[in-house]
Amino acid sequence: MQTLIPDQDIPWSDIEPGIQRKIMAHNDQLMLIKVRFSQGAIGSLHHHPHTQASYVSKGKFEVTISGDKKILQAGDVYFVPSQEIHGVICLEDGELIDVFNPAREDFL
Repeated sequence: MQTLIPDQDIPWSDIEPGIQRKIMAHNDQLMLIKVRFSQGAIGSLHHHPHTQASYVSKGKFEVTISGDKKILQAGDVYFVPSQEIHGVICLEDGELIDVFNPAREDFL
């Protein structure tokens, strides 16, 4: 397991049109990823057993959690409890920093 991780050492992976992901660090209990969105890209509504905290590091997003919608921008945070239905629409090119507990094995 790496403990000091330069951003430039990790390549972006295309996951959907207009969306790329970098898995920055993880162990069995915790995962931190960067997700880059182009304006108009949609992170479709979905749910998972993981608890998720997300930091908007760049851009502007319409975030939906359990039917509640809010516009969030750089510096804002959202929290997704286990199994809650959630998704985003990117309103301005942006980036999210997502943290999952436990790690998302489906991303590895």
